[in-house]
Amino acid sequence: MSSPAFLGVESSALGRRWIGPGPEEDRLAEAMAQQTTLPPALCRTLVRRGVTADEAMRFLSPALRDLLPDPLTLRDMGKAAARFVAAVTRRERIAIFADYDVDGGASAALLLVWLRQMGLQATLYIPDRIDEGYGPNVPAMQMLAAAHDLIVCVDCGTLSHEPIAAAKDADVIVLDHHLGGETLPDALAVVNPNRQDEDGTLGHLCAAGVVFLMLVEANRQLRAEGVKGPDLLAMLDLVALATVADVAPLIGVNRALVRQGLKVMAGRQRPGLVALSDVARMDSAPNAYHLGFLLGPRVNAGGRIGQADLGARLLATEDPREAENLARRLDELNTERRDIENRVREEAMAQAEARGMDGPLVWAAGEGWHPGVVGIVAARLKEATNRPAVVIGLEKGIGKGSGRSVSGVDLGAAIHRVAAEGLLLKGGGHRMAAGLTVEQGAMAPAMERLAELLARQGAGEMGPKDLRLDALLMPSAATPTLVEQIEAAGPFGAGAAAPRFAFANVALTGVRRVGEQHLRFCFTDGMGGTVDAICFGAFDCPLGPLLDAHAGARFHVAGRLELNTWGGRNRVQLRLEDAAKA
Repeated sequence: MSSPAFLGVESSALGRRWIGPGPEEDRLAEAMAQQTTLPPALCRTLVRRGVTADEAMRFLSPALRDLLPDPLTLRDMGKAAARFVAAVTRRERIAIFADYDVDGGASAALLLVWLRQMGLQATLYIPDRIDEGYGPNVPAMQMLAAAHDLIVCVDCGTLSHEPIAAAKDADVIVLDHHLGGETLPDALAVVNPNRQDEDGTLGHLCAAGVVFLMLVEANRQLRAEGVKGPDLLAMLDLVALATVADVAPLIGVNRALVRQGLKVMAGRQRPGLVALSDVARMDSAPNAYHLGFLLGPRVNAGGRIGQADLGARLLATEDPREAENLARRLDELNTERRDIENRVREEAMAQAEARGMDGPLVWAAGEGWHPGVVGIVAARLKEATNRPAVVIGLEKGIGKGSGRSVSGVDLGAAIHRVAAEGLLLKGGGHRMAAGLTVEQGAMAPAMERLAELLARQGAGEMGPKDLRLDALLMPSAATPTLVEQIEAAGPFGAGAAAPRFAFANVALTGVRRVGEQHLRFCFTDGMGGTVDAICFGAFDCPLGPLLDAHAGARFHVAGRLELNTWGGRNRVQLRLEDAAKA
C-alpha cells in the first residue's frame, strides 16, 4: 500500500502525485541533525542521497585526492599513456579526432592544452555532423594516418572497426565512454569504462573524465622519468563542463571533479570560458545549472548547426580576442539553433500525440528535420511524457535519429541490440542517450522492436512522474544562508537531483508574465515570510494559466531553491516545478 500523498496532493496542476519523505527518512534526518548540528533541511537532503550521519561532513567537503581512482584500473590505460608520452618525448605528429558535442570538444581541448604546455601543437579533427556523421570514418582516418604518427580518438571510436583499421600508417588510441560491442576495434589501446570486459565501476565517467585519468597517468610516467607535466588541476574546468553537459551522473569522483572544476572556472583564467560566460550574461559564480543550460548549449551549437570544431577551438584557445570572436559566433548559432528546435519540436510533438504517448516509446520522424536538434527535441518529448523518446530526421531515404531515456531504462543497450539484429544501419550510445541511423522503410519495424525491448525494462508502465519532495518549509525559513548550506551538498544534476521543497497554503502576489512563456510572482504564508518565484516555460504547460488567473486562491507550491543575485544582493528564489490548489 502506497503512503499518503504529501500535503494530500494526489494530482497536481501537472497531474503528478506528490511524495514526501517517509518515516524512516524523517528519523534518520532528525538523528543526523542532532549528531552533526547541521540544519534539518540540509540533513533531509543528505539522507535522501544515502549519506549517513558519520559520512555527512566528508560528503560536504569531498577531496578529489580521496575519490580519484587509480587510472590503471581501466584496461589499456598503461599502454595508452605510455604511447602518448612516447609521442611527446619523440616530438611525433599527433592528431586528435573528437566528437562534435561538449564532451568531445572538452576532451579535445584537454589534450590540446596539455600538449601545448609540453611544446607540441596537435592537429584537431572534428567530423561534420551532416556530411560525415558521428565518429571516425574511413576517408578521414586515412588522411590523418598519412600525415601523423599517432591518432587519439576522444568520445568516439569504440565501435569504429573499419575506420580504425583503415588508419594503417599511424597508431590509434581510443579514449571513450560509449557502450562497447562484443569485439573492439584494432587500435593500439581502447580505454573505455563501458567496455564489455570492464566491471562498470567507472561507467559513470564521461569521455573528458577518461581523458583526464589518462593525463594523470601520463604525468605519473613523466614524473618517473624526472619530467614535470602540466598542472592538471587547472584543467578541471573543462572536465566539469563536459561532465555536466553530457548528463553524466554527479556521483563519486564525478561530483568531486565538478566541484573542483567550478572553483577553477570561477577564477576566470581560461579565455574561452570567460568569453562564453560573458556572452551568456552570467553575473554570478558558475554552478552546475550554468554549465548545463548556458555554457553547454552554446559550445554544442557549432557541432549542431554550424562549424563542428568551433566549440573545441574556443575551449582550447589562449587568445582572448579569438575567444571573444568564437564565443559571439557560437552565441549566434545557439539562437539560430533554438529557432530550428522550436519548429521541429512543434511538429514532433503533434506527430507523437497522434501516434500515442502512453506506450513504452515515444517517437517522431520528419523529412528535413535538422540532425543537430533531434536530440534536444527527443529530450523535450521525454520530459513531457516520462517515456524514452526517439526523434529522427529524414533525408534521401535515410533517417538519422537521437534518443533520450528515463531513469531505470537503458536506451543505449536496447538500440545497440536493434542494430545488431539488422533493423538499424547503426546505433549505440549509453543508458540515457543514444543515436541511430535507419533506412526509411525499416523505421517503423525498428521502432516497434525498440519499443518491445524497452517495455521489458518497464518503460510502458510509467505514468506521470511522481514529484519527490525533500521537506516542507515555511517561507521565513527560506534564507540565503539555508540555500548556501544546501548547495554544499551539491553540485546537483543527473544522478543527484537538487532537493525540492514544498510551501503549503500560500497566497500569490505580483503575478506577471515574463516574455512569452515564463511567469514571475511572490508568495507568502501571511506570517511575515515572502519568497520570490519564477516558473520557466509556465505557459507551455497548465501551470501558467492556472497561476496567472489565481483570483486570490491559495496554493501549495513546490520547486528548487536558488539564490538570485541582483545589484550585489542575494535573494532567495523558488524555481517553481509544480503547484496544486490548497
